[in-house]
Amino acid sequence: MEHDDLPAGRLLTRREVLAVLGIASAAATLRGLPVHAQESRPPCIARPQQMEGPFFVETGLNRSDIRSDPATGNASPGVPLQVTFRVARVAAGACAPLPSAHVELWQCDAAGVYSGVRDGDSKAAAQKFLRGYQVTDASGAATFTTIYPGWYPGRTVHLHFTVRAARAPGRREEFTSQLYFEDALTDKVHALAPYARRGWRPVRNGADGLYRHGGPQLVLAVQNQEKGLAATFDVALAA
Repeated sequence: MEHDDLPAGRLLTRREVLAVLGIASAAATLRGLPVHAQESRPPCIARPQQMEGPFFVETGLNRSDIRSDPATGNASPGVPLQVTFRVARVAAGACAPLPSAHVELWQCDAAGVYSGVRDGDSKAAAQKFLRGYQVTDASGAATFTTIYPGWYPGRTVHLHFTVRAARAPGRREEFTSQLYFEDALTDKVHALAPYARRGWRPVRNGADGLYRHGGPQLVLAVQNQEKGLAATFDVALAA
């Protein structure tokens, strides 16, 4: 199969996803546990914080599918990616799911462009694609549908996220960091359309200044699903 012949924005079949991953059974070889393996236990995993970066925009968009611009309805093309955040609170030596937390996710598109900011693309500056937030449910979970991100100069491939939660009446805490991908997986995804037309990325994980400070603990364990890729990310906030 010639990956570059896939139409931009089309949802991949399971067979095509397995071809992207280059394995006969993704669950058997990918790093990390299956998505549903720990659902019975609240996740108590501390993660390093990283800088917000220059591209955050307060959109007020409460939605699970962040691929489209709300004004035009046009969805950003790329390999579908589902990211589930499982947020917990650690207190008095115990861990419990954290409901009602505000989880915000934002990223660049397959061409390395962010919406909502003036970064060399005047059309995108007026749009709000690949941005949005959700509120965690009773189990502390929030799931987003997005696309595998592209690259832009100076950085490895990544996503941005922020978790906001109430600590006490009138007090709010905020945890901000970034998510990364295994280089080998990014190489395979970026060989597909529409990523391939941008050319080879110059910065890999090990050469990224932010990744070198906690990045290995922020790498998503990506798995295949019926129409794209999926990952679950566990993060615990201290009391």
